[in-house]
Amino acid sequence: MNTKLLVDSIVRQTTVLIAQLCTAAGVRAPLAQIADQVFLGLSRELETQGVGRKVAADMFGLALRSYQKKVQRLTESETQRDKTLWEAIIDYLREQGGAPRRRIFERFQRDDESAVAAILNDLVSSGLAYSTGRGGSAVFGLTSAVDRERMADEDQSATLPAMLWLVVYREGPLAAAALAERFGLELPAVDALLGELEHDGRVQRDAQTGHYRSGTMTIAVGDRAGWEAAVLDHFAGVAKAIAAKVRLGPQSELAEWIGGATLSFDVHPGHPLEREVYDLLKNVRASVNDLWSRLAAYNRAHPILDGEKIKVTFYLGQNVELPDPADAGDRISDADPSPDDADDSAVAEQGTDSAANTEGENQS
Repeated sequence: MNTKLLVDSIVRQTTVLIAQLCTAAGVRAPLAQIADQVFLGLSRELETQGVGRKVAADMFGLALRSYQKKVQRLTESETQRDKTLWEAIIDYLREQGGAPRRRIFERFQRDDESAVAAILNDLVSSGLAYSTGRGGSAVFGLTSAVDRERMADEDQSATLPAMLWLVVYREGPLAAAALAERFGLELPAVDALLGELEHDGRVQRDAQTGHYRSGTMTIAVGDRAGWEAAVLDHFAGVAKAIAAKVRLGPQSELAEWIGGATLSFDVHPGHPLEREVYDLLKNVRASVNDLWSRLAAYNRAHPILDGEKIKVTFYLGQNVELPDPADAGDRISDADPSPDDADDSAVAEQGTDSAANTEGENQS
């Protein structure tokens, strides 16, 4: 197996996903620490898999002492983040209580002018800042602390409960303290969120151990609250299946249970099978949801003990790549997928970029 070629290709595709996530909604998420996060995460995972530090250091092209120092430094500063230009501009506007565009550019004259302009535009479009006036005399300021807090609370209240629920479902039983450490939150805040999830029946707390578990997790298609958790769950499901396939090999006795199939269908507007291809996601989802509902109903009546539970994760996804109008014209058929048809999954769509119409258990 050409491991290096495979790893290089996966890293390239993953960076595309990270870049799209970091620029979602026009806001530039800090990237300064990603390389360090990847290094620390890889080093920990290698040790978990039994790889010694001397071998791990060699895999990173480092001397053992340099490797150990780097791991120690990153572990000690894991909760800290270098200040990006985006954050520096926010801090400056906060300190000044607002400033003219001209003065902002003077303050950050050593930075790229187009980057400063782009960040100011991002801050205004995202609602974190406002601007009045025009040209160089335009004044920029941060929205009120109350408004920013309201925005942050709204995002957190929509995302955190679903993320907690997902981790409890996938990795539970778990203690509240472990979840607080996992998400970098204060324990009382996590206790409150878990209390709400327990009240809603989404998680259950063991009276003896105090640990939380969950037998099911559902995020409805199009549900904004929990969208991030659905994306993470889909990505994790795909990644775990591929990792298991790599670890077990194509000749494993579990070959028919673990793996995936990727098929690409080339159609054109008016193709006789166009609608049938577009409807694959909808039809497969309906079939899978029916099976899931029947199984969930049975498991509610006949609970499975944690020690006996075998978790089977089935992932599906669909991506539609339209031709460039410059190459194919602006013709759109009545059968072309609407946004609801082509991109209505509550989980991340899995791309189907195979070079040919192929299928096999070792393709995910």
